[in-house]
Amino acid sequence: MNKVKIERVFKVDFNELKHFIAVVEHQGFSRAAANIFISQPTLSKSVKKLEEQLGVVLFERSTRKLELTDAGEIAYKQSLKIIDSTKELQSSLEDFLKVPTGNITFGVPPLIGATFFPKIAKGFNELNPKITLELIEPGAKKVERLIEKRQIDVGIVVLPVDETKFSVTPFIEEKFQLLVPTNHRLAEREEIMFSSLREEDFILFTPEFSLHHLIIELCENRGGFYPKIAYKTSQWDVITGLVAEGLGISILPKSASDKVDKSLIKTIEIHSPPMWKLGIITKKDRYLSLAVRSLLHFLQDEHYKSQLRLNQ
Repeated sequence: MNKVKIERVFKVDFNELKHFIAVVEHQGFSRAAANIFISQPTLSKSVKKLEEQLGVVLFERSTRKLELTDAGEIAYKQSLKIIDSTKELQSSLEDFLKVPTGNITFGVPPLIGATFFPKIAKGFNELNPKITLELIEPGAKKVERLIEKRQIDVGIVVLPVDETKFSVTPFIEEKFQLLVPTNHRLAEREEIMFSSLREEDFILFTPEFSLHHLIIELCENRGGFYPKIAYKTSQWDVITGLVAEGLGISILPKSASDKVDKSLIKTIEIHSPPMWKLGIITKKDRYLSLAVRSLLHFLQDEHYKSQLRLNQ
């Protein structure tokens, strides 16, 4: 008896893969449609077409929460590889043509964005006018997750990070300073120790920011106390505004504390000051386009970094 060999030919549109990935990552059709700017019926039709072409059901629709089927899990992982391979093909061809053009998604926490990014963008644009920097400003921990998922190209984060996942290059290191209202009991001090802050109300970043946890660790390790947190916010200018109003104290890197209104806020040196260590990260073993490599080279230039410190 002759065996009949059956081959299934998949003809999948890249947009359908992108639509499918969006539904998975936004955990629903309505949120995905809103984020990729298409109508929900169009998105549902696209995913349904993909299921028909693959011959499998991708989502378990009988539950209240949208979940992937076993086949959907496989399709999602492979779809990410296909999309990423396509991006790498484009990047490789750009390198072949030696044309440093394109768009770089650049993830930085808001504090870093406010203090460093404008000067980075200006300096880099002068050297690479055909490369566009797209700024993404989540907390540092989310920058790491986005880099790991290959959703952004380059990030500046607070060190340390997991070097088994990321390629890391030290960027800038600077000291922390204490911020208090000008009428505060410590305002006449030129230097303080953490133990002097035991009874103070702290104003911190929210927990998704590395600085939230870093300040708590410093209070515990250097002062022997857990800080009383009066306010948490995701915006550094809100932190300084609350300090200016006398609602608490805060600790920020020098680049940020240098920007405060000195008529309302006193900055005080910390004894044996802890350091804010920033690093540039990319996903380990990921292909880096010529545009991304140009940015990394620019950020690692010691002359540029010295100018950045002087101009803060």
